[in-house]
Amino acid sequence: MAFLGWEWTQVGGTPQDHFGHKNVILRDIEDDRVPARPISARDTRLIGAMVQRPPLWQRLTVPLLDFPNRQRYYDFGRFQDDARAVPLCPEGVDVRALPRDCHEVALTAEALFEKLAQWGFESLVIPHGTTWGLYTPPGTTFDKQLTRQSYGPGRQTLIEIYSGHGSSEEYRDWRAVNIAANGEATCPEPTRDYEPCCWRAGEIIRARCTEPESTECARRVEEAQRLYIAGGVGGHLSVPGAQVEDWRDCGQCRDCFNPAFNYRPGNATQYALAIRNFDGGGGEPLAFRFGQIASSDNHKARPGTGYKEFARREMTEATGPRSASWRDRLGGPLVHSEPAPEPVAADEVPITNVFQFLEGERQASFFMTGGLVAVHAERRTRDAIWHALESREVYGTSGERILLWFDMLDEAGGVLPMGSETRAASTPRFRVRAVGSLKQLPGCPDYSLHALGAQRLAHLCRDECYNPSDERRLITRIEVVRIRPQQRPGEPVRQLIEDPWRRIPCTPNPAGCAVEFEDAEFVDAKRETIYYIRAIQEPTPAVNAGGFRCEYDAAGNCVKAHPCYGDFRTPFDDDCLSPNEERAWSSPIFVRPVAAGPGPVADRGR
Repeated sequence: MAFLGWEWTQVGGTPQDHFGHKNVILRDIEDDRVPARPISARDTRLIGAMVQRPPLWQRLTVPLLDFPNRQRYYDFGRFQDDARAVPLCPEGVDVRALPRDCHEVALTAEALFEKLAQWGFESLVIPHGTTWGLYTPPGTTFDKQLTRQSYGPGRQTLIEIYSGHGSSEEYRDWRAVNIAANGEATCPEPTRDYEPCCWRAGEIIRARCTEPESTECARRVEEAQRLYIAGGVGGHLSVPGAQVEDWRDCGQCRDCFNPAFNYRPGNATQYALAIRNFDGGGGEPLAFRFGQIASSDNHKARPGTGYKEFARREMTEATGPRSASWRDRLGGPLVHSEPAPEPVAADEVPITNVFQFLEGERQASFFMTGGLVAVHAERRTRDAIWHALESREVYGTSGERILLWFDMLDEAGGVLPMGSETRAASTPRFRVRAVGSLKQLPGCPDYSLHALGAQRLAHLCRDECYNPSDERRLITRIEVVRIRPQQRPGEPVRQLIEDPWRRIPCTPNPAGCAVEFEDAEFVDAKRETIYYIRAIQEPTPAVNAGGFRCEYDAAGNCVKAHPCYGDFRTPFDDDCLSPNEERAWSSPIFVRPVAAGPGPVADRGR
């Protein structure tokens, strides 16, 4: 079942004006029930790279140098010309009164939700790639989006916990930068679990000093940290000549599952579930009530990914020049190392080199094959699936088709499924059942070959399709995450997230794992509690699951990185496989206490 939609691709230059990418999904498909045009954020360097043509000399020479693929360059050039030719829609006009052929823009989340309300059609808005630091400024958090103008009541009810950009689940209290109350940003010191890249910038400069202990070297180190922070997502350019290996594993969450590149923990799903906005006076504080999904998010036009761990450069976003000469043609020659840092002039970076500005090569080690969203629907119809999405009876997986149920049980034997909101006067009890994914057979099933033909199948799927056997993988354990959201402004978030609160081992069984648990502390705690679960599958090899594949010293520092490049430096047939515990994440169950009553009472609401 396919739903129409688009991605609102917003990138702010600072944490204050960054709202990030959101997927807008529409319920209906009839012409008079969908917007006349998508809504973009336009004012980003990434969008600019898509619509701004490269210099004339490059448009003429590159297709000739890659003559067998010349038509691809011409087609993309035509796309850029067509996109640039569409005029911007007038501002301040109701969307239904705008001319049909114009480029509609919303620069903030508030403007996006206002325009969707003007259209009046049913839609879901799903935050996507929230912790992905490729484009997310250091210091960004979800707090500014939890306002009556920006949090999207009735539409923004799901969040993407995992995608081809990795996981956005786990919260950590370290930061890429420290931001004081007056807005001043400074570089934090590293911990065993995390090294800020601003700190690593200083260490790269320190290693270039002829006298590392000198006052002059200390000044350069401090300047390198400051310039890195000032450069935002392009901060790495402040250290001339620094290579991927020089940065080691800075910016990465060392103890997270398949973390997104340059992890931004203030935009993690756990953080979003834990925070509250108390600015509304004496009424209920604002809260995100997210269900959790996963997705593939692949721009390679492949028909789904993650069903098998293969073809890293075809099934993930990892890509790059096929030789050193092509690297120099597209991005210019390598910059020589310098003993002192330099300011980052973002406006002077050629638009054709925007992915160097955004660390396109370094993040190649973190692209995954993608995840899946699963729904508990009564029927395989558009309405039934939409109802499941709307009511949060959904879960996400890291790509494997793991089966998962998570329910709350009441005293009368009733069941509240994942995504429910309820009240309870007694100890809440929960039931989980998880079944591992089917092991895959090589190649493609006969029906795929008959439907598409050998040539088309090779082009789309590289002759490897979803081809299940009758044998299932084992679920090894169930992990329960408990979140007790803020009850007062400024309450520290770290202590509110218990991950895992419970870890329940599973007896090896191809038929799956079924467990029950209860929270005996709920009644005495007298506060709302959120529960969700992870079902963990036995380890199997996965593309890029090793990240930078670091060698660590006794103190936990990465002393040598072995990146999995997207370009010619890693063989194109190397899938960079590492052991990986594939998993499924349930949507939460939200439980509030009551003074009295017979047990859980459904209060699901939308």
